[in-house]
Amino acid sequence: MSESAANTRPKGPSLETAVIALICVAVLIAGWYILSQRQQVLRRSPAGLDGLQVWLATNGASAQNFAGGWLMDQTAVGLLVVPLYDTLPDSERSSPRTKEELLLQQDEYDLATAVVLEKAERVPTLLVLPKWRSGMRLTGLAHPFLKVEADRLQTIVNKVIGTSSTKIAVASRPFSDFRYQSQQGEPLRAEIYAAQTFANEACRPIVGDTGAMLLADCPLADAGDGEQERILVLSDPDLINNHGLRLGDNAGIALDVLTEKAGNRNIVIDYSRSSWLRDPVNEPKRERTWEDLLRFFGPPFLTLWLGTALLLGLALWRSFIRYGPIRDEEAGPGAGKDLAVQARARLMRLSGQDGALIREYATARISATASALFGPAHARHYAGEDAFLTYTERRHPALAPRLRAILADIRKLPARLPATEAIQQIDQLEQVLEQITHDA
Repeated sequence: MSESAANTRPKGPSLETAVIALICVAVLIAGWYILSQRQQVLRRSPAGLDGLQVWLATNGASAQNFAGGWLMDQTAVGLLVVPLYDTLPDSERSSPRTKEELLLQQDEYDLATAVVLEKAERVPTLLVLPKWRSGMRLTGLAHPFLKVEADRLQTIVNKVIGTSSTKIAVASRPFSDFRYQSQQGEPLRAEIYAAQTFANEACRPIVGDTGAMLLADCPLADAGDGEQERILVLSDPDLINNHGLRLGDNAGIALDVLTEKAGNRNIVIDYSRSSWLRDPVNEPKRERTWEDLLRFFGPPFLTLWLGTALLLGLALWRSFIRYGPIRDEEAGPGAGKDLAVQARARLMRLSGQDGALIREYATARISATASALFGPAHARHYAGEDAFLTYTERRHPALAPRLRAILADIRKLPARLPATEAIQQIDQLEQVLEQITHDA
């Protein structure tokens, strides 16, 4: 294979570049996976609520999981379910250093009480208190030894509802039954393992009784005018989590309570650590919206954009056919050949072979003119004198006789020629080629 053929081979990205790009993509994917894996594992664990979302959606309710990342229209939210996996809100969680500390840790991630209150003030909210340590999630086994400290839960409830009389109680029996009557009047029975209840005079029981409430409607601390003044508090997440939905009539009670509170709007299970709610009523009205911009892509402008895109595609296609792909100038095709031609021309000039040099020059200029007129893809066909003259007679009949005469005179020149006569021949050839090029 010749040097020019090797140089004309199109160059793609090198193997090293491709490997580096693949490594960067893999690092980005791994980073995203590591950051989201903890929450994904938690949501799918026995203590998670993924099963609740599936159960609600299967029964015709509008339910979705939400982890943050974009603003959510609060007017479309019928009930915001906020599960707590932090027994010490407003305090930084300490990472476990041993396997035993990991099994006994009570906080899965940090959450601020102010964020919970802000959400509850803006939309109806169900606050789900924590119950199990990380050991229950990691081992899949529920045991009273793995329950969180009751004092921490009392502090959380007191902050949320603005009182100091909350009492957290633990059932003495392995399984406890709680009576509930559905909206249709059907008696249902909630079954909870190692039930965790609470008592507070300011709350109205929904599931359970005044002295041992499982789910209650409570006042919201520091609720302003025109905002939500109540909040639902669920003391035992086993009523609605993946572990407890399959016990007793827990799934039916969860469906009945949540759909009643949400009405025809969405039930959102919110795992986010910040408030992503927005109020479209109180948002500032902008003079221009995205709809104003989209009008420029509708009729009749759509026809103009399609025509522009078609014209651009046609121009790019035609330029690719005529000129070929972009080539590297430093190591492009014919780089070695150009150096050889330059060296040969210099030797001929030094040896006084001006006549032969002009003949070589005429051949090269015709080839270059053909390349400029027809592009590198078709230049080879018109690079010869006969083919170029045939083209000139067809497209430029007035210039063809003069070009033919000049080329005939150049072929008859002797090897040794005065410089003035050589320059005169070159000027005549250049004049004709310039006219052909500009008239094309």
